[in-house]
This record gives sequence, C-alpha cells and structure tokens, in this order.
Amino acid sequence: MSVPINPSDPKRPEKIQRYKAPASGTPGAPGDDPTPDYMNVLSMVFSMCGLMMKLKWCAWVALYCSSISFANTRINDDTKQILSSFMLSVSAVVMSYLQNPQPMTLPWSS
Repeated sequence: MSVPINPSDPKRPEKIQRYKAPASGTPGAPGDDPTPDYMNVLSMVFSMCGLMMKLKWCAWVALYCSSISFANTRINDDTKQILSSFMLSVSAVVMSYLQNPQPMTLPWSS
C-alpha cells in the first residue's frame, strides 16, 4: 500500500510501522488475564468453607468471587466449570440460610 506523498506532510513514510498484535504466549498479550481463574478458585474455596463451616459470610464472598469470575471470562473458557462454581456458591448461600435463617453476623462484630 503506497502512501501519497504530500510535501507539507511531516510524516516519513519509511518510518511507518504497522501494528502487529502480540502472540498469545507472550506476557501482556490480550486474553492472558488470570483474574477469572483466580476468582473461580477463590469462589470454590469460600463455597466449601461456607458449606462445611456454616459461615454465611464465606458463602457471600464465594458468590461475589463467582460473579466476578463469570463476568470476566472469555468466550472460549470452560463454561461448565464456571457455571458449576457459580451454582456451588449459590447453593452455599441457600444452604447456610436454610440451616440458620437468622441474619448474618459479621466476624468482627459480636
């Protein structure tokens, strides 16, 4: 592609470089954001803590992390794992309130 030469144009056509997207294996490439994966793992950990230890705040944190993971995923990620994490966190919230319907008390307040 030839650029028409204009005498009043200060650009130097020999210095023009076309943009090349970085390869997917290089750091900083688009699609390398690990946030959804970390949030998915945190969601599962907090869900299990909420279910096993009956901590309502853990169940709510799991739902929060799962929502972040779901919102930040790419189209080609494993949707079964993300959906199962989301359903696990929802079930942790539901089960913690079915076992004890009292309002949640925060860990730092008595």
